[in-house]
Amino acid sequence: MRAIGLQTPFYRFPMRLFLSILSVFLFSCLLTAQTTENNPGFRAFDKTIPAKANKELQFFAYFYNQGVAANWFPANDFLKGQIVGRLFGSNTTVTSDSIHGFYAEQRFLPFFIYSPRIFDNKVTLRASFEIDWTWGDVAYGAGGNFGSAISADQVNLQTQNVEMEYIPRKYWTINLGLQRMYDTPHDLYRTIFDKFTNTGYRLAYWGTDGVGISVRREKDYSKLKGGFYKLYENNVELNDDVTLFELSGQQTLTQKWNAGASLYALRDRSTGKGGVSILGQGLTSTLTLYNGAFRFPLGADPYRANIAWLGGFFTRNEDFMMDRWLLSGWVNYNFGTVTQRKETGETAWRQTATVSGVGANLRGGYRYGQTTGDAVTMDVLFTSGDANGVTDGRYSGVMTGNTWGSPGGIFIGSGAYLLFPQGNVVNRFVSAVNDISNMGYGVTGGTINLSRDFIPNKLHAKIGAAAALSQVRPFGGGHLIGYEANAKIGYDLGAFLTLEAHAAHLWLGDFYDSRLANGGQSFRPVNPWIGFICMKWLIF
Repeated sequence: MRAIGLQTPFYRFPMRLFLSILSVFLFSCLLTAQTTENNPGFRAFDKTIPAKANKELQFFAYFYNQGVAANWFPANDFLKGQIVGRLFGSNTTVTSDSIHGFYAEQRFLPFFIYSPRIFDNKVTLRASFEIDWTWGDVAYGAGGNFGSAISADQVNLQTQNVEMEYIPRKYWTINLGLQRMYDTPHDLYRTIFDKFTNTGYRLAYWGTDGVGISVRREKDYSKLKGGFYKLYENNVELNDDVTLFELSGQQTLTQKWNAGASLYALRDRSTGKGGVSILGQGLTSTLTLYNGAFRFPLGADPYRANIAWLGGFFTRNEDFMMDRWLLSGWVNYNFGTVTQRKETGETAWRQTATVSGVGANLRGGYRYGQTTGDAVTMDVLFTSGDANGVTDGRYSGVMTGNTWGSPGGIFIGSGAYLLFPQGNVVNRFVSAVNDISNMGYGVTGGTINLSRDFIPNKLHAKIGAAAALSQVRPFGGGHLIGYEANAKIGYDLGAFLTLEAHAAHLWLGDFYDSRLANGGQSFRPVNPWIGFICMKWLIF
């Protein structure tokens, strides 16, 4: 048969074959049109954006907004309500029975996670930022924690984390860059935050961000982490750095019990250089007074400090779902030496003081209902104190990251609001015992909380109480720091979208009869209180 080609005249083209081809063509067009109309999967070529999202790049965010009423505020107008640290400390916070603060503030935390397929999910880049402001503060400027006055246009973007994660082989993970620096062996980026506040040392010693490298090995029943962090570099050509080393691990003993241990070591050669704004950092800095930590009275002579923390921790039923009983605790011993240079020359360094303090915590709970919100929990905290500073050549109190960062350690999981710190904050992070050292005087205190899910995972509430004593009485004061009552009610509007109302009142004790504790006043301050309504939204 001769092939049909262009040489064949059209009038000689077989009509039956032509009609057959035309019928098939029209039927195919009709079928395609119907299929495209009814099935979006056939319309891929009609769109410039793929129908399925690119999973290499993920975005998460946390939105927080609250309206607050309180009777405490900073006396220094320069701070404009941006305060961190101890109530009645050098952050100038005071209370009043006639002046009340009413304000709203907002926080937005975006997270970006990029895992390119070319590396088979073995390499991940994470970046998280923070945008905070008090409603109506300033506009047309630059600076963190500001930017919602009329017209806005404020430059306000604070970097939290920018780090790379590399998985060289099964069970091993390396994190490099600016990352979370938490006193826990858990995976810092695959663990919910509430677990950090209730396991390990509960962020009481280290609960902030730091730049460095951490290596973790995690199997089914064991976790091991080592880390190196550069807290302050200062002059790159000089030996004036602050460096932290970390080694921690946890072993699953049974289905319900876990136990772990850790060693942290810090080398401080900065003599206070660097730090937060004009506050500085380190043993002699005013940052310690700001945060409520102990300030070493070492004078102006340069110092060197080598501080270590050796401790252990345990948990039973840490997720509170294996049975109705929960138990966790830790003991941490900090020790080290401080030397000063009294004369010129390398051999002129002489030991000024030794450090030897201990902290301990025990937390227990009983779940009487079907959810973890139907529970009673109790929390007890102890830290040793020092009555005479370093006049005897020894500091016997506790040291935490609050000596070098603001804040560096955050004990926010106790359930208190004013006696101990709490995490529902934006620009104001203040409490009576903001650092567990209690200015070096030490503390014995605790909380009790009764929570209830009236509608499981929908309507939840809690009432709580807290009390604390100082191990050492400050000059002119007594042991009782105070006692607190608080309450909360919340309603889940949807998945990870919650509306809550909180209130707390703190009755100050005779500890605040001392000028050393009450901000230099000649009388005990007015009892502080706070109430706020907040909206929380975790966005996936």
